[in-house]
Amino acid sequence: MTRPERAHASPDTSPRAVDPALPDPAAAGSEYTKVYDVVILGGGAAGLSAAVVLGRARRSVLVIDAGEPRNAPAQGVHGFLTRDGLSPAELVRLGRAEAQAYGAQILSGRATDARRTDAGLEVLLEDGTRATGRRLLVATGLIDALPGVPGLQDRWGIDVLHCPYCHGWEVRDQAIGILGTSPRSIHQALLFRQWSDNVTLLLHTEMLDADGALSTDHGPTDAEWEQLAARGIGVAIGPVDALEVTDDALTGVRLAGGHSIPIQALVVATGLNARAGFLDGLGVEATAHPLGVGTHLDSDETGQVLSGGSVVPGLWTAGNATNPMAQVMVAAAAGLSVAAAINSHLIGEEVESAVAAYRHPFSVAAEAGNARRLLGDRRHGLPTDVPDDGGATSESGTTRESVATEETGPTR
Repeated sequence: MTRPERAHASPDTSPRAVDPALPDPAAAGSEYTKVYDVVILGGGAAGLSAAVVLGRARRSVLVIDAGEPRNAPAQGVHGFLTRDGLSPAELVRLGRAEAQAYGAQILSGRATDARRTDAGLEVLLEDGTRATGRRLLVATGLIDALPGVPGLQDRWGIDVLHCPYCHGWEVRDQAIGILGTSPRSIHQALLFRQWSDNVTLLLHTEMLDADGALSTDHGPTDAEWEQLAARGIGVAIGPVDALEVTDDALTGVRLAGGHSIPIQALVVATGLNARAGFLDGLGVEATAHPLGVGTHLDSDETGQVLSGGSVVPGLWTAGNATNPMAQVMVAAAAGLSVAAAINSHLIGEEVESAVAAYRHPFSVAAEAGNARRLLGDRRHGLPTDVPDDGGATSESGTTRESVATEETGPTR
């Protein structure tokens, strides 16, 4: 079958491009000085899906994207209903257009810090731009940490793969090698056997002792040896020293002893680490994933970020940042559900404020505020130091009734 080619986005569709219609973030009075309902960090499937939902909910939304999608090297997105085979760059382009159609703003940039302010959660970008949201949604995805074999990074997403549901069809019936870095690699070998009857498990690193012999602690168990044999999966004792590439195509791997094993695709287990270092200012960090596959942002069932088991107010997450195993369609669905939860949360806050104003519509503080807004320097009569106490007293002890008397004179 045809080998997948590297995906390259044209300049006008690149995820790095800033919409020319947007204001200059560095300009005085830039729109980014406003407080958005929601600032979304990450413009992939999860972030853009959330932006569409929140835009349709008539929320003000700013999406900040560094333009480095995890799946950029892949030929296409798979398992996404009606979008199977679409290039990752095209998916982003379409998603951006949909989000912008509902009023979302898109900004290219990389977050370096975040902090809590009186207005909400503020994000600082590398170029010095600051943006504040009443809520902050982290959809920055993750970084794949590849095993230390020379050449893996260059072939990543092309013929060095990780997920059978993302890539299995594309390498069906090919010679597939499984880089055995841990006991989980045995499960990978059994999975990929569904797509090819030519699968070889290459024992490597943790599955070997320091002298290169089969590890008694981390090598296949007796039951696993039987499973591998029953499925016709070959096993080679490495370690793997290098990849063999001919005419820009993977043709084999070379073992430490010099022996070469011909393969057309190599499956690896990567470390899946959430992009979350910029959250230090909020006292939040990525924690070990319970499956031992890397790190993630811990969150509750609605997407609110947890730290030490407690909800971090105003901070939400969706997609691979919290669920490293999520494929593109799952990440997009998570963006939708978390966006709905955020909107509901904002509505609850707004209802609470509206009820408080409804109960005390004519407080001294409210009237003073109206005077400041409507009359400016022409205002008179109402004190300017009135606290928002539901119409009780000012700092000088003036009551609502005495203020009315001073303004209008005695009641007739």
